Amino acid sequence: MSRLTAIVLAILMAMVLSVPVASAETDKTAGLFVNLTSDDTWGAAKAISFAHQRVLKGGHTPVAIWLNVRGVYLADKKRPSHVHGLMRSQNLSIQDMLTAFMADGGRVIMCAACSKAAGLTLEDYIDGVEMGSWTLVESLLFDPAVKTLSW
Repeated sequence: MSRLTAIVLAILMAMVLSVPVASAETDKTAGLFVNLTSDDTWGAAKAISFAHQRVLKGGHTPVAIWLNVRGVYLADKKRPSHVHGLMRSQNLSIQDMLTAFMADGGRVIMCAACSKAAGLTLEDYIDGVEMGSWTLVESLLFDPAVKTLSW
């Protein structure tokens, strides 16, 4: 074997051995920021359920749902929500789902500009939601340990 071949093989072996092996363990320190823009209750139920049942209860933190655009209507306590699909058997409304999510440590953040455009204030929303600000959203959105998912 030539010296050049030996060097190439050594470099290739080093590259192969330096590739991280996938682990069955998940990094529980990674959080999730869900950007929920629609008031479609079927999609919202799936997004809230995923954030709550899979991510938050799976041990990830922080987990936040940012309701913006038409999504702000989902937390309006005067607007009853339809119970869709899988949630029908549990008889949970969107407001019930958001309340349970917050009770378990999740955060529901309202877009202040969207709320204003919709004619809604913090008093119109279910208990526990936070009125968002750029500082609050930025702290989650640009946290390197938080992943973002749009729904």
